[in-house]
Amino acid sequence: MTREGGCLCGAVRFKAEGEPLNVRICHCRNCQKAMGSPFFARALFPQFALTVEGETSRYATSARLERLFCRKCGTRLFTWRTDGTAAGVALATFDDRNAFAPTEHIWVSEKIAWVRIDDGLKQYQESVPQ
Repeated sequence: MTREGGCLCGAVRFKAEGEPLNVRICHCRNCQKAMGSPFFARALFPQFALTVEGETSRYATSARLERLFCRKCGTRLFTWRTDGTAAGVALATFDDRNAFAPTEHIWVSEKIAWVRIDDGLKQYQESVPQ
């Protein structure tokens, strides 16, 4: 299955092939600041499953993760692992914003105090144990 999406202005479009590796909501401080939001809801795909058209810029938020956004409108689209393995796609940037539903919350230890998690999904204080 192919799902498509893009940024607010339409300058960047993407296609995601197949099913995501996982769909999670991250509450870590880096995601909060990078997204300008209490959390980052994303679907993780192998990088080879994504095709991106249009100009993006990157910003490294750690040694292993870059954030990609539209150069024109600033929409935050992806997290990109620097080792080439996977990319997180912001759920709200898919044309069908209901295409994927999260199954877990990660980094709940850094959750903003007024955010209430009552959806019954699994919660991890940090990342999912390996």
